Amino acid sequence: MAADVDNRTREEDGHRSRGSGSWMCRGMWTLLVVAAVPVLGWGVKCYQDTQLVKRHEESVRTLGAEGLFLFASLDTDHDLYLSPEEFKPIAEKLTGITPPMDFEEEEIHDPSGETLTVEAKMQPLLLDTMTKSKDGFLGVTHSSLSGLRSWKSPAVPSSSFSASQFRVFLPPKNKAAVGDTWWVIPSELNIFTGYLPNNRYHPPTPRGKEVLIHSLLSMFHPRPFIKSRFAPQGAIACIRASNDFYYDIAIRIHAEFQLNDVPDFPFWLTPGQFTGNIVLSKDASHVRHFHLYVPNDRSLNVDMEWLYGASESSNMEVDIGYLPQLELQSTGPSTPSIIMDEEGNIIDSRDRSSEPIQFVFEDIHWTSEISRQDAARRSGRTLRETVLESSPVLALLNQSFISSWSLVKELENMQADEQNTVLSEKARLHLERYNFPVEMMVALPNGTITCNSLRPKMKIQRIQFRSSPALHIFSTTPFGVRKPTGISQPLKTVQR
Repeated sequence: MAADVDNRTREEDGHRSRGSGSWMCRGMWTLLVVAAVPVLGWGVKCYQDTQLVKRHEESVRTLGAEGLFLFASLDTDHDLYLSPEEFKPIAEKLTGITPPMDFEEEEIHDPSGETLTVEAKMQPLLLDTMTKSKDGFLGVTHSSLSGLRSWKSPAVPSSSFSASQFRVFLPPKNKAAVGDTWWVIPSELNIFTGYLPNNRYHPPTPRGKEVLIHSLLSMFHPRPFIKSRFAPQGAIACIRASNDFYYDIAIRIHAEFQLNDVPDFPFWLTPGQFTGNIVLSKDASHVRHFHLYVPNDRSLNVDMEWLYGASESSNMEVDIGYLPQLELQSTGPSTPSIIMDEEGNIIDSRDRSSEPIQFVFEDIHWTSEISRQDAARRSGRTLRETVLESSPVLALLNQSFISSWSLVKELENMQADEQNTVLSEKARLHLERYNFPVEMMVALPNGTITCNSLRPKMKIQRIQFRSSPALHIFSTTPFGVRKPTGISQPLKTVQR
């Protein structure tokens, strides 16, 4: 009997030993699998990056630099393959057939919803900032500038909008994180489509999301063109901050105005950009704040072009100037026109002629946010997101180059600064190499120009960069321009 007990004890110990070993074996395999997942992911990422670099090198060998530029202008997802959607602009250009556009259905506004009052403010363009003013506008006909000279105040100083109309600025479902950007009005221009005609007086009928932006810009002037003739074109937005109920969305719009009407020839005024922000509820039932304006922190901020004839081939004059103010701002948060109790009975109301109902609004506390500067940078596209989209190229640029831009007039002021002889000399070196209208320069920190490239053809220039009297220095940071101190930076470009 003692032997039987001894045998059972040995069998139980054996079972426990095998169970313990099996548990340890399973634990080891689990640890190996968990450790292998990030290693495998890293390996896949390295393989994909390597394949992308190889495809990029093959593309350069096959297409050359200019061919790759054309290819990259269509390859919007940067995978070095053209999908049918990406090929569509070429097909439309070759066949001349443009498929009908899909527009969002215009929302029926709730008459009992909240209303936002927006005010327009402007100060007319300073004519003495135009280049033509230096010779007393010699050779410029009076009729050419008639629309500009008469535009001294907003067409509509104040206007009311339904809060729900601002739904157009809400992000799509796949863009809900702070820092996400998306097209409100997509650009329709690329290297193949060219640019839109100059000989026009009245904008096309706005559709979908264009309606609100057209209504807002019409407060300045009755003839805004939501889709500018040249790139950059369209409207883009970025989530700057959010919480459970609200978004703060940064906005950037590129649009222009036709200031002349028949019988005068067309006169185009194109601001550098409209920028601003909107704070609204996630269901667009309430707008806390809205602000849109043309930046006025540089010495020149609008481009002007006018025709000397009625046809597209007529001579065109180009100039640039300074517009001190072109601004839209809400007078306060949106408010309801009626207030009802829990049973649906109206306890307070107002009509359009009466004062708005008074409310007290609490401060908004954001749970996630980025700076306004970062949001503004993310809303601008640069060459690094298109033709320079390559890991080795980006690594070189981020390591070795700083980019910015300056207006030619600002360089002239720097050159005349007797208090800062070092900066004055660097400005002089850049101005000596500048040629109208656009000049790109690569410079050493001491101001020596190592490379420069002139953009003499206005047509090419307009498609790629958009003309402005400026020294242009391309950005090499991940999302926009890093502001350099002075002009002693390695990468520069000159524009007129």
